[in-house]
Amino acid sequence: MVFCMLTGKTALITGGAKGIGRAIALKVAQSHGNVALMYRGSQKNAEDTVAELSDLGIEARSYQCDVSDFNATKTIVTQVVQDFGDLDILVNNAGITNDKLLIAMKEEDFDSVIATNLKGAFNMTKHAGTYLLKKRKGRIINISSISGLMGNVGQCNYAAAKAGLIGLTKSTAKEMAMRGVTCNAIAPGFIDTDMTKELKPEIKAEILKQIPLKRLGDADDIANLCVYLGSELAGYITGEVIKIDGGLYI
Repeated sequence: MVFCMLTGKTALITGGAKGIGRAIALKVAQSHGNVALMYRGSQKNAEDTVAELSDLGIEARSYQCDVSDFNATKTIVTQVVQDFGDLDILVNNAGITNDKLLIAMKEEDFDSVIATNLKGAFNMTKHAGTYLLKKRKGRIINISSISGLMGNVGQCNYAAAKAGLIGLTKSTAKEMAMRGVTCNAIAPGFIDTDMTKELKPEIKAEILKQIPLKRLGDADDIANLCVYLGSELAGYITGEVIKIDGGLYI
């Protein structure tokens, strides 16, 4: 059942062309919210997603941008506000992986993941947050990971970035609360996306053994919570990290 929880709201979603970001964009549109979709390289996916969003009767546009670029992100936020006339929700979803054991990880492997997954969120939060603070209302939602809570073999870079995102979430929540802006994080576990589809069957089987619900999550599980946190119903929730992991990390 779809509720019109975001009617008249505009959400800016990074990494919104595919995977979890695309699911969030579609769920926002189904909730009658407008969508500004940011992507880095998958233009065809972005165009297809925008077309699908527009068919739902809302305003949707895509913007190509590397979130790790401080000046470029500032330009995009300004353009989004100009194009839509407002901005209400920021979803920091853009992320990459470059998994290796620490001993084999090169400096650029670490730096690239931190630049996109953590600095990118800082860039977007600073620029979009400045606007939200001025209007004294808004929602910031960061997509972290249970890897940032419990660590994961081969993911020192990714886990560090996602743990840093949790710290960014809590500090942002404290700083912006006085102006009516909330900031929360979602920490997904293993979600059924293109990334998990690449797992070998034996690895996937071992993962499922560790999940009490005995299944992978769905991107819509993340998207549903995003809509709730972005709505008026979540006005008294801030600084929280909410796990969606089937009970993997209890």
